[in-house]
Amino acid sequence: MKTLFYGGNILTMEENLYTQALLVKDDKILAVGPEADLRAMAGKCEEVNLYGATLMPGFIDAHSHFSQMASAQLQISLEGADTVEEMGRRIGLFLEKHKPAPGQWVTARDYDKAPPFPTLEELDSFAPKNPLVIHHKSGHMGFLNSLGLEALDITPQTQAPEGGRIETKDGKLTGYLEENAFVSYLKKIPMAPPEELLQAYAKAQEIYASYGITTIQDGMIVRELLPLYHMLIGRKLLKLDLVAYPDPDTYPQAREELGKASRHLRIGGMKIFLDGSPQGRTAWMRRPYAGSDDYRGYGTMTDEAVKQAMEKAAKEETQLLAHCNGDAAAEQFLSCLEAVEESYPKLKDLRPVIVHGQLMGRDQLPKAAALGAMVSFFVAHVYHWGDVHVQNFGMERASCISPARSALEQGVPITFHQDAPVIQPDMLETVWCACNRVTSKGVKLGQEECISVLDALKAITVNAAYQYFQEDRKGTLAPGKCADLVVLSRDPLQTPREELDQIQVLETWKDGERVYQK
Repeated sequence: MKTLFYGGNILTMEENLYTQALLVKDDKILAVGPEADLRAMAGKCEEVNLYGATLMPGFIDAHSHFSQMASAQLQISLEGADTVEEMGRRIGLFLEKHKPAPGQWVTARDYDKAPPFPTLEELDSFAPKNPLVIHHKSGHMGFLNSLGLEALDITPQTQAPEGGRIETKDGKLTGYLEENAFVSYLKKIPMAPPEELLQAYAKAQEIYASYGITTIQDGMIVRELLPLYHMLIGRKLLKLDLVAYPDPDTYPQAREELGKASRHLRIGGMKIFLDGSPQGRTAWMRRPYAGSDDYRGYGTMTDEAVKQAMEKAAKEETQLLAHCNGDAAAEQFLSCLEAVEESYPKLKDLRPVIVHGQLMGRDQLPKAAALGAMVSFFVAHVYHWGDVHVQNFGMERASCISPARSALEQGVPITFHQDAPVIQPDMLETVWCACNRVTSKGVKLGQEECISVLDALKAITVNAAYQYFQEDRKGTLAPGKCADLVVLSRDPLQTPREELDQIQVLETWKDGERVYQK
């Protein structure tokens, strides 16, 4: 089966940026070049007239959480719920509609307000007959009502795991947990029924595809998720390519069980967390937060544990992703990487990735380049939380978040992501953010870190393919590469940078088949 694309701007992301036509055979690109030549080569084939639209390589998600994105489809959204009353109203509507049995867990997400947080009494009023967990939008903290605390055997005397906190006030629980405490107890909450989750995984893929994404990531697989992945594979529900990163303890089992189980699934390496959230004030900083004499957030792993993970990755000859938001976390990662590379120099060739790098210092970038580290920036933070960062760090430090231009100047390969479901996997919004750096309140934040539209597009195509060691298969439109394509309403390179977020995804093609059409 051959398909000929013509009649629009075809942006290859190769050295010769544009071509007249593109010919696909089955799931691979057969040829690019003049339309007349490709028509002669194609013979009888399906034809796709772009009618002036722009065709380019499918977008590659450099970091998100596919399983959490699926679970989010079954949860109550508190997006924009600015008051306790609104939180209670939305949760109440969910309870009225779905009528969960008493004692059945209820989950809400996307809470994004700064302190003061809801009190335990307010949390109890939201779901008086059901254990309730509310995820903060950052994913690094959350709340449990009294029934939830009781179901998880959390008492005022419960010791939080290292790198986490269970909040008490006057000797009583408040319902607030953060970092390792919140994450560890989440694992103990029963998952939704398998059939519901499988439908949610399918819905999540549809959402990614609607944003032009053809390769997605699950940025932290824990052992409890492996049975679900077996079901996904067994029922052939994966339509997009998925790169999965288990934690170091789960990695051997995941590689053994899932490593060759599906052409759409690949175990990409391991994932660790070194700190928390800058908007939640748990990111680990070298200097105190604004308004604090000494509070700097905190790390979630010891140096020894970080080095052990790196050594394991080196021995397994696999990639390591490390969540680092604060510059102290980045410093820990780089110092440990430098020490481990002395004994395992191959680690440098495994393209270790600093994920997020929100407040990574410009002074740290040369060392990252020397050690072979990449950075995947959550650059949309500039728009979504830039104003919060100004409050938490002051204008000078906030202006330096996601220092993409400095990274490129220092020779550090960069990619972009949205950490979905933290925000929607909107790649074009991210490109707009990287090229304009404007907050939601209209503040220009760190304009010196703006990058060109072409470099922003490379971060979600060429560089992202490189991050996944798939530069020979993805990221550009060239013969022999996967026919992973996105059709856009306008050519980003010919669109004023202020209007980049107005470009629409019209179609997404995976392996030569249309998987989304607007």
